[in-house]
Amino acid sequence: MAAAQHGPDIVHIVALLASAVIAVPLFKRLGLGSVLGYLAAGLVIGPYGFGWFNDPQTILHVAELGVVIFLFVIGLEMNPTHLWHLRKQIFGLGSMQVVAAAILLTFVGILFGVSWQVAFVSASGFVLTSTAIVMSVLGERNELSTSHGQKIVSILLFEDLLIVPLLAVVAFLSPQHTESSTPLWQSIGIALLCLGVLVAVGLWLLNPLFRLLARYKAREVMTAAALMVVLGAGLLMEIGGLSMAMGAFLAGVLLSESNFRHQLEADVEPFRGLLLGLFFLAVGMSLDLKVVAANWGIILSGVLALMAVKAVCIYIIARIARSTHDEALERAVLMAQGGEFAFVLFAAALSQGVIDATVNANMTAIVVLSMVLTPLFMILHGKLPKTAPAQRDADTINEQHTVLQAGFGRFGQIVNGVLTAAGYRSTIIDLDAQLVSGMDKYGIKSYYGDASRPELLLTAGLEKASVLVVAIDDRERALQIVRFAREANPNIKIVARAYDRRHTFDLFKAGADEIIRETFDSAVRGGKRALEYLGMEHETAEKVGNLYYRMDRNGMGKMAVLYEPSDDMFSNHAMIEEGRRQDQRTAEAVQAMLNGEEVDESL
Repeated sequence: MAAAQHGPDIVHIVALLASAVIAVPLFKRLGLGSVLGYLAAGLVIGPYGFGWFNDPQTILHVAELGVVIFLFVIGLEMNPTHLWHLRKQIFGLGSMQVVAAAILLTFVGILFGVSWQVAFVSASGFVLTSTAIVMSVLGERNELSTSHGQKIVSILLFEDLLIVPLLAVVAFLSPQHTESSTPLWQSIGIALLCLGVLVAVGLWLLNPLFRLLARYKAREVMTAAALMVVLGAGLLMEIGGLSMAMGAFLAGVLLSESNFRHQLEADVEPFRGLLLGLFFLAVGMSLDLKVVAANWGIILSGVLALMAVKAVCIYIIARIARSTHDEALERAVLMAQGGEFAFVLFAAALSQGVIDATVNANMTAIVVLSMVLTPLFMILHGKLPKTAPAQRDADTINEQHTVLQAGFGRFGQIVNGVLTAAGYRSTIIDLDAQLVSGMDKYGIKSYYGDASRPELLLTAGLEKASVLVVAIDDRERALQIVRFAREANPNIKIVARAYDRRHTFDLFKAGADEIIRETFDSAVRGGKRALEYLGMEHETAEKVGNLYYRMDRNGMGKMAVLYEPSDDMFSNHAMIEEGRRQDQRTAEAVQAMLNGEEVDESL
C-alpha cells in the first residue's frame, strides 16, 4: 500500500530527471545550450505538453533554491575587500542601467494603453534580469572573474537590492493602501536589523562552527552545515523583506576569507547544479500556452518591444561606461530578458490590486517567453561577425593579500598549491588569458595582466605584500619584476624561479632572496633514484642527494659574485675555476660521508 502511495511521486521524479538527461545533452550537441534544453524539456512535460505536471509553481518555488545556492558560491569568490572595490559598479553602473531601463519600459507600457501605475509595475518587473540565466551563461564561459563578467554581476547585485523598495512602491500604489500598513521606516529598519544579525553571525560564529565540525571529520555533517548556512541566511533576509539570494550571497562573502571556502564550495556544488536545472525546467512548465494563444498578439509584441527597448538601453549605458561595442552588444543580448524576481513583484501587485489577473497572466507569460528566447538570441548573436579583437586590457585587481605571485604556469601552480594548503591566499597575475579563465573552474582566482608593468604590481599590493613569488618563464620580465619590487618594497621577501645557473646569477644581482632553479630539485631526486638502482641503500642515497643539494646551493652565492652578464659562461675563467673547485669539494664531502668520515661542507 505504501509503495502504491509513493509510486506517483517516484514517477514524477524519474520523469523530471529523464527529461533533463535526454534534452540537455541533445540541445548542447545541437549547439543550443543547456538552458534552452531545460526550458524545452519543462515545456514538453508540463501542463501544456504531456501534462505530467500540473503545478509548476510549486516546483519553481523549490527550484529557486538553485539560484540561492548559486549566489552563495559567487559570494565565496568575492571577499569584502573585492566587494568594496566593486561599489562604484554596483551602485553606479547598476543604478544607471536600472533607472534608465525602468523609465523607458514604463513609457512602452503606456503606449500599450495601460495606466502609468500598471506600466510602472510591469516595467519594474521586467527590468529585473534573470540571475539564473545570466550566471549560468557566464559560468559556462568561465567569464565570472573577468572584467566584463564582474560588471554584469555588479548590476545583478544592485537589482537584487531593489526588491524591498519596489515592494514598498507597489504597496504605496495599491488602492487598498491604508494608514495601518507597515510604515516604510519600519520595513527598512527590519531589513537593516536582519542584515546586521547576518553580518554578526558571519563574522563571529560561522568560522568557529566549521572548525568544530572539521575536528570530528564528519563530511556529511559539513555538507549539512553548508546547506544550513545558505538556507538560513536566505531565510533571515526573506524575513527582513530582502531576497533569499541576497542573503546567501552575503553569507558567501562573509565566508570568503575562511579556510573552509573550497570545502564549502565543493559541498554545495551538486545541489546548485541540480536545483538550477530544476529551476529552468519549472520555468518551461510555467509558460501558459493557453494564455499565449488567447493573447498572442499583445504577448508577442510585448515581449519583442520590452526586450528591444531594454537591450538598446543596456547597450547605450554600457557604451557610456566605456565598454567596447562587442562587449556592450553581448551584455545587451544577455540581459534583455525579465527575471525570476518579476514573478514575486507581479504576485504582490496582484494581491494588492495594482494589476488585475489578466495583466498578471500576460506579464508572466512575457517574462517566461523572454527567458526562453534569450538562449536563442545568444546563439544568433554568436553567429554575428565580430570586430577584430584588440589587445585585451589587464583585469582590474580588486584584492590585495600577503603573497603576490607573478606567473601561474606549471611551476607557479605548485607553489600556490602549497601556500593555499597552508591557509595563505595569493594575488595571482598571469599573461595567459585562457589559463586565467580556465583556473576559475577550479575555484582559483587569478588576474590577467603583464606583471612586469610597475603600475599593475602596485595595484596588486606590492608595497604592502610580505612575499613576492616570481614564477614566470620569461627571463627578462622576471628580472624586471625583481628589480622593481626590490626598489618599491625593500623589505619584501622575493622567491624567484630561475631557468638555469646564468639566470640564477642575474636574479641574485637583481635582489631576489631565494632563487629556485626550475629543474634542480627534480634533477637531484632523479640522481637519488639512479643511485638506488645502482645498488645503494635508500637512506644512503637520500643522504648523498641532500648533501649535494646543500653544497651546490651554498656555492651559488660565491659564483654569483664572479658572474659578469656581459661575458660568455665559458670565457669567465675565474668563475670556471671556482666551479671546478666546488665540484671537487662536493665530491670529497660525499666520499667522506660514504666512508663514515667527518664531513666538511665548507666551500
